[in-house]
Amino acid sequence: MMTSAAPDGSAVPDGTDGTDGTDGADGAVPRRRRDVERNQRALLDAAGAVFATSGVGAPVREVAAAAGVGVATLYRHFPTRSDLVVAVYRHQVDACAEAGPALLATEPTPFAATLAWVHGFVDFLGTKHGLGRVWEGDDAGFTALHVLFVERLVPVLDGLLDAARASGEVVAPVTAYQLLRAVGDLVAWAPQDPDYDVRRMVTLLVSGLRQEPPAP
Repeated sequence: MMTSAAPDGSAVPDGTDGTDGTDGADGAVPRRRRDVERNQRALLDAAGAVFATSGVGAPVREVAAAAGVGVATLYRHFPTRSDLVVAVYRHQVDACAEAGPALLATEPTPFAATLAWVHGFVDFLGTKHGLGRVWEGDDAGFTALHVLFVERLVPVLDGLLDAARASGEVVAPVTAYQLLRAVGDLVAWAPQDPDYDVRRMVTLLVSGLRQEPPAP
């Protein structure tokens, strides 16, 4: 039987790598494409975990090791560090956006869903240490990511807050954008102080939405 190379470099029989065959499960999607997408997701998840602990300037070799692949494989998927960072950012923005409706469907109350989502947002921000340095001199690239962030995540948090207000659990007149900015400011202190519990501070902030703010 003839063989060909799979995305990870291993040999697989012709007709099962997607070059001249299709996935029997649906009869349409090339199996090779699914392998490539799976490998990319594994790389993105590994890169996100590495960036959370070492920042986006972490050595590419560290990311490859965390994903269990060689550096050459990583570069085949993402030729430059910026390509990798952008892909991780988009991957995690999509995950945050998709988590909103899922949490509303599974958490016991809309407020619990909102708090859980904000905690996930804190984790998302934790992978972004040093992000600005990657786009030094590329203001347009950095701005595009910020626009993506706002356009995708503000409506998700809006929906969560609307549900929590409808249930009577949130009464503070804060907008989703204001809350995201406030959480971001709290997270910004985390890397500088190991004794700073960012999740506790964020929980206090979100819990305060249950009360009307005092009159000025």
